[in-house]
Amino acid sequence: MSDTNGPRALLKRIRVWLVVFVVCLVLSGVTAFPLVTELRLLDSALESWAAPVAEALPGLAEWIDRVRAGLEDADAEAPFLLYGNDWLAFAHLVIAVAFYGVHRDPVRNVWVVEFGMIACAGIIPLALICGPIRDIPFWWSVIDMSFGVFGVIPLLVLRRLIKRLEAVGTVDAPTAVTTTADRTSPA
Repeated sequence: MSDTNGPRALLKRIRVWLVVFVVCLVLSGVTAFPLVTELRLLDSALESWAAPVAEALPGLAEWIDRVRAGLEDADAEAPFLLYGNDWLAFAHLVIAVAFYGVHRDPVRNVWVVEFGMIACAGIIPLALICGPIRDIPFWWSVIDMSFGVFGVIPLLVLRRLIKRLEAVGTVDAPTAVTTTADRTSPA
């Protein structure tokens, strides 16, 4: 008989959700490096095989063309400006590495999940404040905000599972998971 709510099952579910979140975070980071190339490909697609999308959403096609042109200009005239984007990509990768602590000991490192939840919430005011300052169309800011909204979902699930794991107790080595009381008691 398998225990679907026991510590081992909870730990397995935590790690599955964790992998999903970390893979998405890494993909967000890795795809931020080659933005100029990606925008060229996307703009080209909207002018060829994805033309029906461009016809249905002309504002999107115009925005992609504008962003591509701006990035190409920056790349040609001031490539150092794109260095800031490289740091953005690197930050995604570093944050993903922080989640390894959650893999090792979810109960002790639940704070990393909570930090991620705060970061997701922070996307919304950032997009609402900086979007207009940077002349970003509101509908694009909504897309940006969706990363925070959708990003927080697996983190909420993770936090709930970790709190359940904390409540049920320990898992035998090598997947040692202890309750808060176990970690704080003098030994």
